[in-house]
Amino acid sequence: MNQGSRAYYCHSMDPSGLSFGTRLWRAFRNLVLLTVFLGLGAAAFYALSVMNSRTWKLEAQNGQLVVMKGRMLPTGAEPWMPGDAHLSEAYAPIDLSGNSAPSVAGQKFDDRDELDRALFDVLEQLAKPRLASDTPKDLDKGLFYVRRAERLTGLSADQRKILKKMQQDLAFHLAQDRLEDARQKLEDALEQLKLAAESDSRHRADASLMLLAVEPQVKLLSTTLRATTLAHPADGSKGIDLSQVLGPQLKEVFEALQKGGATPPPEKPASPQESETRTRP
Repeated sequence: MNQGSRAYYCHSMDPSGLSFGTRLWRAFRNLVLLTVFLGLGAAAFYALSVMNSRTWKLEAQNGQLVVMKGRMLPTGAEPWMPGDAHLSEAYAPIDLSGNSAPSVAGQKFDDRDELDRALFDVLEQLAKPRLASDTPKDLDKGLFYVRRAERLTGLSADQRKILKKMQQDLAFHLAQDRLEDARQKLEDALEQLKLAAESDSRHRADASLMLLAVEPQVKLLSTTLRATTLAHPADGSKGIDLSQVLGPQLKEVFEALQKGGATPPPEKPASPQESETRTRP
């Protein structure tokens, strides 16, 4: 009987010598540790992904400087396409116009203001040679780069001064473009007034009156604006002195003002009492 009891006792024990409760406790502990490790790993993965998604990088691709934004992964980036229209225009790929990749290509930025300052340096390098040109085509390209720079909000104080200087360099070119646009619109308006004055529409009388009033001034202004193109030809060639071009036009304006004289002040309307006195016999 002692041998049977000893045999039964040996078979009821785990070969490792551990009881069922101990084994259950160890399994539970290992499960908890595994869960903790997996949770920490997932938290670290998520934290690294968030950090990477808040970074930007500049890359030169097919002759363009492309803004790349970090993916929601620990590594990797893709071209940034913001949903906001203003941001989309500010951070669209920049045409390098045949220039080599700038030194900022490949750099990583943890702050969007840093990205703005780096982009401004690139745009400044592309704009300045074109702003020094007299060719309208180059000036238009320079204007494009300046307009892109104006959309960047994270510029430093020194960069804002540089931007202001570039805007001043473009002011004359912009004034020419807008005056030319105004000339074309004025000439078109004059043609429409002539068409209305020659028709049998109900506005014929008003159109004739307006045409009589504005036609001389519009023609003089149009002639003057056309003359300015001689000083700054569209092909960028050297023009003539602007004072020689505008001298006759300004003289004609001054003579017209002198002949017209001062306009008499409008007569003050008479009061009802004065009107009654004047009409009384």
